[in-house]
Amino acid sequence: MTELKRLQNGSDIRGIAISAEEFEANLEAKQAKQIAKGVVAWLRKEKKVTHSPIRIAIGQDSRLSGDSIKEGLIQSLLTEDVHVIDTGLSTTPAMFMATQFDSFNADAGIMITASHLPFYYNGIKLFTKDGGAEHEDIAFILEHAPVHMEDTKIKGTLEKREVISAYANDLVEKIQKETGNKQPLKGFHIVLDAGNGAGGFFAGKVLEVLGADTIGSQFLNPDGHFPNHIPNPDNKEAMESIKQAVLNQQADLGVIFDTDVDRAAVVDKTGEVINRNNLIAVLSHIVLEESPGATIVTNSPTSSHLKDFIESLDGKQVRYLCGYRNVINKGIELNNQGINVPLSIETSGHAAFKENYFLDDGAYVVAKILMLLPKLKENNQELSDLIANLKQPEETIEIRFKINGEDYRVSGELVIAAMHDLVAETQEFNIDVDNEEGIRVNVSGEFGSGWFLLRMSLHEPLLVLQVENDEVGKNQLVLEKLSSFFSQYDFLNTDKLKESLEK
Repeated sequence: MTELKRLQNGSDIRGIAISAEEFEANLEAKQAKQIAKGVVAWLRKEKKVTHSPIRIAIGQDSRLSGDSIKEGLIQSLLTEDVHVIDTGLSTTPAMFMATQFDSFNADAGIMITASHLPFYYNGIKLFTKDGGAEHEDIAFILEHAPVHMEDTKIKGTLEKREVISAYANDLVEKIQKETGNKQPLKGFHIVLDAGNGAGGFFAGKVLEVLGADTIGSQFLNPDGHFPNHIPNPDNKEAMESIKQAVLNQQADLGVIFDTDVDRAAVVDKTGEVINRNNLIAVLSHIVLEESPGATIVTNSPTSSHLKDFIESLDGKQVRYLCGYRNVINKGIELNNQGINVPLSIETSGHAAFKENYFLDDGAYVVAKILMLLPKLKENNQELSDLIANLKQPEETIEIRFKINGEDYRVSGELVIAAMHDLVAETQEFNIDVDNEEGIRVNVSGEFGSGWFLLRMSLHEPLLVLQVENDEVGKNQLVLEKLSSFFSQYDFLNTDKLKESLEK
């Protein structure tokens, strides 16, 4: 495997952009130049772009290494027949929309981001007018990236034009159209936490334009050191930060984005955190009102109570594989089969609406909620009222087991297969057949009322165990039962499990 091929991370490219700690940089300007050549080959050969010049828009989030990677991409693209549009600080959804807006008309959008990962990481996401790149597209690009670069003369052209304003205006117009009001948020106090990523624009260019008071918004300035908290709606520290901001400001709503704004979560006026299962429930409520009887596609580690909640709204849930592209593609596949899937969403916050190109777009998620706020106010309701019937588990825990050895995936699947034997011999364990990833087990009797899921991590040498229960103290009994099972595999690091059992 060449060094470039090691940069593939599913349907993205990701690597170390700044040497730090024990990591050595492997995604810098040099590699960016090679990748740019692969992108052009992909567009010409796989995407059948026959016109000249090819139009490619490039943007970046606030990461420290963004400028140098972008410069490498641009220098290389300009040696091809390419018109490059440098959009500066951008978001992942905006870079896709650069392929949709007539004013940009890009054949491809390149976003330089590594989402919520530490500052020394960076990566590349790719879009065409058809949507995001797939796993096989990234493989093609890296396979066609030349090992040796030759100096060639400039053939292309460069234009600098920001895309965020066009993207923000598009959101504003959609919210205004849905609500029938130029300033539907007048009288609402909404606090934004951008986590020093690329989402700070949302306060001034969207919320305030729609009439909202945004006093108390925090960490709007881009800073690739991420000095305040990890910009991640799936992170407890980040969610606690926006929760406190809402309570301190006595705001009506709190909004938080990840670094590149493809994920979001919210906090209501009481401080209730609406992310993970709660966010899926809110958005399911919205789309099922619009499309009665529709199907919601989620990833596998969703609460059993979420399934009951969706079905109580006369909807259906399909639990599918983890990975935002997997969930999105499953939604697209089912729609093509004639099954109405208006929403595909992961517990991490990646959410894609059919009406929005099946693009995982955190700002659009918030826009859907903003469209609803005036109606809720008229009915004297709060956002949390929409999910009042969603039962919350008493205990949840996630444990990750590192798998040692080169054939970690084979080893991990071996453990998952063996778990079936443990379930068969344990009376209170029963396999949940409504599952397509790893093994999901419902527990009862002395183990309380709950479930656990054991699956392989999507990209890392890890087994992931998630355990939920409706009875306090019962997760401990489940973990004790599983402990002897995991301990028989010397290639598993069980330290995290031991730590949990000692608490």
